[in-house]
Amino acid sequence: MVIELLYFDGCPGHEQLLALVERLATEARAEIRVRMVDTPEAAEAERFLGSPTVRIDGRDVDPEATRRSDFGIKCRLYRHEGTQSRTPPEAWIREALHP
Repeated sequence: MVIELLYFDGCPGHEQLLALVERLATEARAEIRVRMVDTPEAAEAERFLGSPTVRIDGRDVDPEATRRSDFGIKCRLYRHEGTQSRTPPEAWIREALHP
């Protein structure tokens, strides 16, 4: 299992998220890949919805991600239960790790 943390410089969310991803990866015995996406072309090719993005085995942890096509170099906001956050809820990551 591979957990990817995709980001671009300029959005602080990925730094905050890295510790959580590392902990969950250790629990799940998963590999972590941290990758920077730094051009609009790379964002399009990666289907990058913004920084930070977390994927488990290539699949975004956001349940609505497959319906979106607004790829680009931007900071990402996650909406969950009436709130907004710079990082996805831990529950989404756990659900993606244990479908």
